[in-house]
Amino acid sequence: MRDWSLAPGDPLYLTLAADSRLSTPDYFNDHIWELTFGGGEPSALSLRTTFGLRAKSMRLFPRFNENGKSISSPSEFVSPPVIRRFYPNFLLTEYTPLPSLDVTSEYWVPASNAVGGRITLVNQSTATRKIRMEICALLIPLNGQSMTAAQMQMVNVLAGQTGGLFPVLFLTGGPAPGSGPHPSLFLDLELGPGARRQLTWVQAATAALQTSFDLARQIAARPWEAERARIELLNASQTVEIYTGDRDWDAAFALSQCAGFGLLFPPSQHLPCASFVSSRQPDHGYSPKGDGSDHPSSWKGQTPLEAYYLASVLPASPLAKDLLRNFLAVQQEDGTIDGKPGLAGQRGRYLAAPMLASLAWRIYECTGEMRLLEDAFPSLHKFFWSWFSPEYDNDRDGLPQWKHVLQTGFEEHPLFDAWHPWSLGVDITHVHSPALEAMLYREAECLLRMADLLGKSDVQALLREQAAKLRESIEAAWNARSGLYHYRDRESEANGTGKILFQQKADGTISPKLKFEAPVRLLIEVQSKGPAAKRPQIRLYQFATKAADEVISAGDYQWREGGAVYTTRKVYPKLAKVVIRNLEEGSTVTVRTLDFSLEDHTLFTPLWAGVPDEQRAQILIGRALLDAKRFHRAFGVPACPAFASRVREADAVTQAVHLPWNLLICEGLLRYGFRSDAARLFVRNMSAVIQNLKQNRAFSARYHAEKGAGLGERNALSGLVSVGLFLKILGVEILSPGRVRLEGSNPFPWDVIVEYRGLRVIRGANSTEVLFANGKSVTVTGSEPTVVEL
Repeated sequence: MRDWSLAPGDPLYLTLAADSRLSTPDYFNDHIWELTFGGGEPSALSLRTTFGLRAKSMRLFPRFNENGKSISSPSEFVSPPVIRRFYPNFLLTEYTPLPSLDVTSEYWVPASNAVGGRITLVNQSTATRKIRMEICALLIPLNGQSMTAAQMQMVNVLAGQTGGLFPVLFLTGGPAPGSGPHPSLFLDLELGPGARRQLTWVQAATAALQTSFDLARQIAARPWEAERARIELLNASQTVEIYTGDRDWDAAFALSQCAGFGLLFPPSQHLPCASFVSSRQPDHGYSPKGDGSDHPSSWKGQTPLEAYYLASVLPASPLAKDLLRNFLAVQQEDGTIDGKPGLAGQRGRYLAAPMLASLAWRIYECTGEMRLLEDAFPSLHKFFWSWFSPEYDNDRDGLPQWKHVLQTGFEEHPLFDAWHPWSLGVDITHVHSPALEAMLYREAECLLRMADLLGKSDVQALLREQAAKLRESIEAAWNARSGLYHYRDRESEANGTGKILFQQKADGTISPKLKFEAPVRLLIEVQSKGPAAKRPQIRLYQFATKAADEVISAGDYQWREGGAVYTTRKVYPKLAKVVIRNLEEGSTVTVRTLDFSLEDHTLFTPLWAGVPDEQRAQILIGRALLDAKRFHRAFGVPACPAFASRVREADAVTQAVHLPWNLLICEGLLRYGFRSDAARLFVRNMSAVIQNLKQNRAFSARYHAEKGAGLGERNALSGLVSVGLFLKILGVEILSPGRVRLEGSNPFPWDVIVEYRGLRVIRGANSTEVLFANGKSVTVTGSEPTVVEL
C-alpha cells in the first residue's frame, strides 16, 4: 500500500468509523470519530466524538512528560503529526513530540461502540530516558458524569456516563490513574538508547459499565498486526491508486475513496444488499427511538442520483450492483420503485428518479454481466412504464411531470422550493422538465440496448415510440436565443419570462382587464406577518360577468416561508377580475405569471442523455456552458447562477456547485467528443475540493462556484471526488485486473499512472503502456477505442 506524508496544510480527511466490509456497524447506535490536529482545551492531537449527540464532547489524546514538562499540543511538538496511512476505520500518524522521541500513533475502529489505539515510542537518542506516557479521556456529558479513575477486576481504568452510555478507557501495561488536570491513565517508561516500547488502549461505550469494560479488554487482546493486514489487503483490492505527479490530486482521489467506503452499511431486513448514508460524522449515528425514524435525512435512504454518483466515486467496488438490487427489491406490483428506500424501512414516498436502467447499463459496460441484465430487465422495464401512469402523466400525453421537488436531485430549486423566503414555490406538477424527460429518454435508450442483447424484440417498438415522443418534447423546450433547454408549462407550452401583474394589501375586487398573447398560469403569493395568519379566499375570473373560473380556499395553499403560495390549476388567456376576501391586516397578495426563463444545471441533462444533434450540442456547450456570464465559473458549473444576481440572499444555493450534476455534464461532454472541455471542468471541481480538504480537512456537500468555499454538510457523499469520472476523462476504464479499455488521448498536462490489483496503466500524452500482474506489457499509441487484456 502507498505510504503518504500528509501534514496540516495538505489535503486531509480524518473521520473514522466502523467499516461495514470488516464488521457490522450498528445503524441505530454508531459512534463516529474524527482526529483533530490541535484545538480544544487543552490543545491536543485528539480523537473526538459526541456519540451521536449523546455527549457534548468526548476527546481522547496522548500526553508526554519528561523531566517534569508535559506536552500534548501538536503546535509544540518537535515534528508535527504526519498521516502515513488512512482507511475508513484506520489511521496511522507519525510525529516527534519531544527531541529524539519518535512516536507512531495508530487508530482503529473495530466496531460501532469501540475505538482502539496503538502507540509506539522509539528513543532515537544515545541516552536512557524516563518518559511518562499518558492517555487522557475528556468527557463533557449531557447528563451523567465525566471520566474518573476506577478499578474494575483489579485493573485501573477511566469510566464515565453520558446519554445512557458508560464509556470505559482501558490501557495495557498496568497503568495508574493520572494526577493532572485532565482524567488520564499513565505508564512510566524507561527507554534505553534505540529502545522501542508499544502500548495499546481501547475505549468502549455500551449501555452497561461491565459490558464496556469487557468489550474494551477483549479488543485490546486482538492481534493488532493481523487486523491491520486484513484492513490493508481489503482496501488494496477495492481501491484505485492514481499517481498524477500532483500530490494534492493523488490525495484527493485516495481520500474520496476512503470516505466513500466509510459511508457504507451492511444489508438489513429491509434492504437485501449493502447501502449507504450520505454523510457520517461524529454528531450522527444515534437513533433515540431505536428504529432509525429519527435519523437525519442523510441517513434515511439511497436516492438514484446519489447511488449513480457513489458508483462513480468507487469504480473498483462491486457496490453498484448492490445499490441497484436494493431499488429493485422495493418495487411494487405496479412497477413503482420508491425514491429513497432506507436500511430501517424508511421510504421517500415518491417515485424514484428514472436513472436505474442507466445505472444497470453502466454496470454491464464495466463487468459484461449478462446475468445482471437478464435478472433486472423485467423490473427496469416495468419501472420505466410506471412513470407514464395517470399519477405522473395527468393529461395522458405521454410526457410525465415530477411529483415532488425531492425527486429532482435539486431540492432547493428557486422555482419550486418553498423553504426559502426568496423561492417561488411553483407547483412542479404543472411543469415540463427537460431533465426528467431526458432521464426517461436515456432510460428508454438503455432498455432498448438491453432488449437487443437479450433478444426481447416484442418490447422494442413501444420503447422506440416513447423515446421519440420524449425527444420531440425535449427539443420543443430548446430556446435558440439562450442556447439552452427551458422549462415549459404543461398545458400551454409557455416558456417565457414571468412578471408581477399586481399586488393587493386589503380585501376587494381588482379589475386588471388583462389579455395575454398566449394562455398563462398564475402564481398567487400571500406574504404574511406570521405562520398563523389566516389565508384569504381568492376568486379568479376570465370574464367579469360570468362565474369564477377558479376559487382558491384557505386549504388550497401550499405553505411557504413567510406566507403561502398557490399555483393555478388552469391557464388563463385573459384575466378580467380578481376578488380577495378575508385577507388579514398586514398581509399582501401578489399575482404573477410563472417565470420559465430561470436557468439551472439540470437543464444540461439532455446533453448527458444524448438528445441534441451535434450542431445543437455545440451551441449548448459554446453559448451556455462555456459562457463566463452564465455557467462557466472558477470552480465548476453553479446550480442557478442568473438567480444569484436577482436575489443576493440566495447566493449559497444558486452559486453552489453540485458535483453529481457536474458529473452528468462531464459525461455529456465526453459523449459528444469534448474531452478537453470535460477535463477543464473536472480541474475546476478538483480545485474546490482540494481547497476545502486543505483548509477545513473535510469535503463539503457543495462548493461555491466563485470562491470555492464549502457549503452544506461536512464530508457528504455529494462532495467527494468522482474517481470514475477522472478515469473516463483520462480515457482509461478498468474492467478487471486483466482487462482495460482505452479511448481517446490523455487531456491532462502530465502523465498519469493508474494501479489496481497488480494492473498498472501508464497514460502518457501520445502513448499508453499497460502492465499486467504477470509481467506482460502492451503499448498502445492510437486514440481509437481499444480493449487490452491478458
